[in-house]
Amino acid sequence: MYWYMGHLFEAIDFVENPLYEQIISDIAHQKFSLVEQFFTPEEVAIFRQSLMEKYEEDAFKKAAIGNKLHETIVKSIRGDVILWMDETKANPAETLFFNKINALVNYLNKTCFLGILQKEFHYAIYPKNTFYKRHIDTFQNDDRRKLSVVCYLNEAGWLPENGGELVLYLNENGEEVEKVIYPFPGRVVIFESQIIEHEVKPVNTQRLSITGWLKTR
Repeated sequence: MYWYMGHLFEAIDFVENPLYEQIISDIAHQKFSLVEQFFTPEEVAIFRQSLMEKYEEDAFKKAAIGNKLHETIVKSIRGDVILWMDETKANPAETLFFNKINALVNYLNKTCFLGILQKEFHYAIYPKNTFYKRHIDTFQNDDRRKLSVVCYLNEAGWLPENGGELVLYLNENGEEVEKVIYPFPGRVVIFESQIIEHEVKPVNTQRLSITGWLKTR
């Protein structure tokens, strides 16, 4: 039996995955999950190489604010550059990434009945001195995003003084609490898109990630 978003569910006909179970438990109790070993170091290196190859091809563009219907570019709020990932045209690295994400989505749908039918992911690079001010990941005209997912692809040896930490603003017993998450390579952060406000602090060294959302219809 599972509790999620205030509802009790019963999962039928599936093989239990301890890692996915921990993610479900974390989100149910604290609205986010920090996973240290979702991807192996070898997989992170493969994703990072794919990102950098596309960046060197000058395929990235300045990130915007808002959804595709009402997007604007405001440097004082957001400073990253991005490249959207197309699963139908995925290279081997991206296929590996989507296979693992799809396995998680299938598990969540079977055990929690979330109804996740769509997903969108992009590569993201924060150049030095950029940031993303406090915000929430849903739009006034589009509330399909249910879970936000951030996968860090930085080099091994990333230090806290490099900046670029993710700050989640949580509500604990009626009081706001800041959860600081450093973008160490291989870390994956999953949180409720419609509930948790968050920001990316100023970056002192180029910061790499894949960021995306699991969406309902």
